Amino acid sequence: MPDLSTSAWVVVAGVAALVLLNAATVLVYALDKRAARRRTRRVSERALLTLGLLGGWPGAVLAQRTFRHKTAKASFRHAFVLTVVLNTAVAAVVAWLVVMPGR
Repeated sequence: MPDLSTSAWVVVAGVAALVLLNAATVLVYALDKRAARRRTRRVSERALLTLGLLGGWPGAVLAQRTFRHKTAKASFRHAFVLTVVLNTAVAAVVAWLVVMPGR
């Protein structure tokens, strides 16, 4: 196994966490679509939006397109776009701070 620095392990752990979060997001969307079809208890829109805000928005986009879920309700779509913009902005600021330390 290669000897990785601490910062490299942080990156690897971060990427792994995002992969798991996005996989979980796809699963939650699938379960919500299933519940919608069965007319049983649904996942709240707040929970779906929170997953996207935390970084699961690529998985959410994939799930929305794959399952044709949460694509018709304009208020959800607008809120979802806002979570993507917020997540991307925070990620950009964090990346800039890491690349430009002491600035």
